[in-house]
Amino acid sequence: MRYAFLIVGGLTLLGCRQDMHDPPRYRLDAGTDFFGDRRAARPAIKGTVARNMVKSANPAFWTGKADGKEVEQLPVPFNREMLERGRDRYNIYCTPCHGYTGYGDGMIVTRGLKTPPSYHTEALRDAPIGHFFVVITNGSGAMASYAARIPARDRWAIAAYVRALQQSQNVKVAALTADEMRKVDAGPAITGPPPPPREKEAAK
Repeated sequence: MRYAFLIVGGLTLLGCRQDMHDPPRYRLDAGTDFFGDRRAARPAIKGTVARNMVKSANPAFWTGKADGKEVEQLPVPFNREMLERGRDRYNIYCTPCHGYTGYGDGMIVTRGLKTPPSYHTEALRDAPIGHFFVVITNGSGAMASYAARIPARDRWAIAAYVRALQQSQNVKVAALTADEMRKVDAGPAITGPPPPPREKEAAK
């Protein structure tokens, strides 16, 4: 009888065990004797920023939109470093589908997958720069969202580089000055690696 009592008592104590993964909880408006001010809900640490408050302070940067419309201007300073960063990120993330010059002739097309739209259509040349940021962020059609893979600042850098690609393919020679023409003739061509031969060509 005595052993039975000890066994039951031991099992009861085990049933009262509280592990770290199951800590005690308080209601937000409850009191406690643990803290000197007797409040269970603790005040925020000085300097704490509430979640999403940073994004709400600059919605154009984080969403590509202002007042519900895609922004016409970059919400970040534009410089050569940003453009070079945009080219680097574009070559990594975008060329497999869109190609090095933005005509939609990337590697996936040579493998028989869906051809993405060219950046050089009139519709996309006229699209606000915020449109490209929104598409990179949220995805569109067969394109998935890249928000989890590309930070917002890099998304803007890519959008700026896409605009540069559009300019490079649609500027009329007659509109260039003599000095600009000399720079074009002297500057290195920015090209990517040649595409692999198609199956029929490789078989020849």
